[in-house]
Amino acid sequence: MLIKTYRGLSILLLFLTVGTLATGCSGLGAVSGGKQLTLGYIGWDENVAVSTLTKVLLEEKLGYVVELQRSDEAVLRQVYKGVAGGELDAFQDVWIPNQKEYLSEVKDEVKHLDPWFEGKTEQGIAVPYYMDVQSLSKLDHAGTDMINGIEPGSAVMPQLEEVIPGYHLDMKLVESSTSAMLSELDKAYKMREPIVFFAWSPHWMNTRYDIRYLKDPRDLQGHFNDSAEISSVVKENLSEDDPAAYELIKSISLSKGQINQMEADINDAGDPEAGVKTWLENNPSVVQPWIDAAKKAREA
Repeated sequence: MLIKTYRGLSILLLFLTVGTLATGCSGLGAVSGGKQLTLGYIGWDENVAVSTLTKVLLEEKLGYVVELQRSDEAVLRQVYKGVAGGELDAFQDVWIPNQKEYLSEVKDEVKHLDPWFEGKTEQGIAVPYYMDVQSLSKLDHAGTDMINGIEPGSAVMPQLEEVIPGYHLDMKLVESSTSAMLSELDKAYKMREPIVFFAWSPHWMNTRYDIRYLKDPRDLQGHFNDSAEISSVVKENLSEDDPAAYELIKSISLSKGQINQMEADINDAGDPEAGVKTWLENNPSVVQPWIDAAKKAREA
């Protein structure tokens, strides 16, 4: 009798658990509208910021469930292939012309959107303001024999390799990671020690540190001396399959000041979502037109 009662309770608990899960899933579906999205991103700060912003808006304003799938910068090419193959719905840190090789490999399998960054980018080898160096040709007088690079898979690293022999520098290019490079910059800056590193804007480093982008009279950094456009790629059929999500991603537009402040808020909060939510509290009018466009697309 005890055994029968135990079995009966087990069966009852099983049905209650299944029922609870079903209710939970049903509730989630009601909140999310049955829509799920996967955004690919890499660890670059502007990418973390814009991807997290997209996730928060899709989830809190449009009822989606969004997964952010991080990839190593060393396999950036795979992120593009993920969007082309449909495993990822979007990637929002396309720097052109920097990444034009990766984009060209999948251009017929993705949709490349207009730039979301409104300002002018800046990039190149840089030094802190307190160093008396203005040009790459004078780097032998920098007081250091290293150029601190970033991830080996970054499109810029092979180009930076040309700088050392091109200017006959007695230096070496050190492969690193963005976070490690920034850590070295922070330590050197506080001690007023010499450091040479690859920098870019938009990025919070330009507001936290007073830095100087060095002149490149021989143009050995190539198109990395020029301004780039920052845009997004989405999977080819996203506009048909999910017009609301497509319209939101397409509508995003941020100035240099806005993206830098968002990155700063993320750093202050120590958490991307918390930082983005702080930024959103102070910038509701910036994002409302994007939300309205997405809702309109969903109702069409």
